[in-house]
Amino acid sequence: MARKLVSIIGSRPEIVQAAPLSLAFRECVEEVLVHTGQHYDPGMSELQIADLRLPVPDYNLGVGSLPNAQGVDLAQQRLADVLERERPDAVLVRGDTNATIAGARAAVAAGLPLLHVEAGLRSHRLDMPEEHNRVETDRLSDVLFAPCEHARLSLLREQVRGTVHVTGDVLADILLASRTRLREGGERGEYLLATVHRNYNTDSPERLAAVLACLAEAECRVILPLHPRTQTALSDWNVPVPQIVETRGPVTYTEMIALERDAVAIATDSGGVQREAYLWGVPCITLREETEWVETVSTGWNTLVGADPERFRLALGKPRPVERPPIFGDGRASERIAELTAMALEGAREASVA
Repeated sequence: MARKLVSIIGSRPEIVQAAPLSLAFRECVEEVLVHTGQHYDPGMSELQIADLRLPVPDYNLGVGSLPNAQGVDLAQQRLADVLERERPDAVLVRGDTNATIAGARAAVAAGLPLLHVEAGLRSHRLDMPEEHNRVETDRLSDVLFAPCEHARLSLLREQVRGTVHVTGDVLADILLASRTRLREGGERGEYLLATVHRNYNTDSPERLAAVLACLAEAECRVILPLHPRTQTALSDWNVPVPQIVETRGPVTYTEMIALERDAVAIATDSGGVQREAYLWGVPCITLREETEWVETVSTGWNTLVGADPERFRLALGKPRPVERPPIFGDGRASERIAELTAMALEGAREASVA
């Protein structure tokens, strides 16, 4: 009998990451996919699931958009009910969202082994809710799948109690596998692609205006697909958008990576988009003072500028690096994680019988 795994998603990045893993799990694990409903906008959830051919989740908990503590508590309560009903051998969480920490706490409360995909990433920025979610989840986890060597070293320094494996990055798997689905000759003309969604870039009108001032430094048009949080902030504060910036609604994963591929440069505060830019070989300018993906900076493909228009302008003029080493693995991270998960679940079942 296949071992049962409750696998938790809640946001668009987790949906993207879940697609190749769900495919790999079919060979060795019974996956029960649970969506907390943290991202409930169709453009951020249902359309992404369909675009990525991810199975429709077995459960949608309908948590919605609540303040952090309330959302986590409600998700944990509803996940506890699912775990009681399904009685899995283990729980898998991914990344650093409210769904991640709610799943981690629910697993520990139920006495179930916890597995964490994308473990060990650190921004060392304590005003990021995601940073607190990462650190606590890694401390609670029994098996930690680090996407790169830098993440593994962070976990070793923190002396986590779980077993650490360097697997490569699942996001690289899905991008590499999706390349053949993209049509050639997409968006016409030169453009810079931008994404903005982090709380510290959108939670004050002054900071958001500074970010937009950075984008105004571009010498070509800027395409800015809007996260719902950013759309709300622009509307509530009536922050003017520079003429050069063309705003759009949320796009599917396939549309997004096609836009990334054809951009002259990418400006973002997203960790996932930083990685995708690197995988495409497109220069990235990060609208943050720090990044979890330090290898993208050390190789010269990513420049940190915060919300400083002058630094942004200088970053646009940097030449492209010559080399781009495979820092995110070989496109087989999902297979490794599935194999290691099956082994962990088998060990958990044997331990419970003993």
